[in-house]
Amino acid sequence: MTFLLYLAGLLLISVVALFVAAPLFSPGAAQPSPELPSQAARWEKQKADAYAAIKEAEFDRQMGKLTDEDYRLLREKYETQALEALAQLDHFNAAEKKQREDERSGTASEV
Repeated sequence: MTFLLYLAGLLLISVVALFVAAPLFSPGAAQPSPELPSQAARWEKQKADAYAAIKEAEFDRQMGKLTDEDYRLLREKYETQALEALAQLDHFNAAEKKQREDERSGTASEV
């Protein structure tokens, strides 16, 4: 009787282990494909990251962790990234605005 109890327990543990480990052995079926962010979202993230890095560098300088020269170099680097992101976002916004205006003028001329 004890042998059957051990056998049932072992069988239950084996079934659970196979269920848990099954996705590890299936070839890519369990891996969800991540959605690629749009270009505008990517530039927004770069802008936000650059602003956060500038704030963090300023805080580190105030705490004495960065010299003024190191702070200046980091600030220039992250300002360049932020300005690039802002320029790209302006480009996307201008393109979207032009597209909306074209759509409006196209529907207005049809009426």
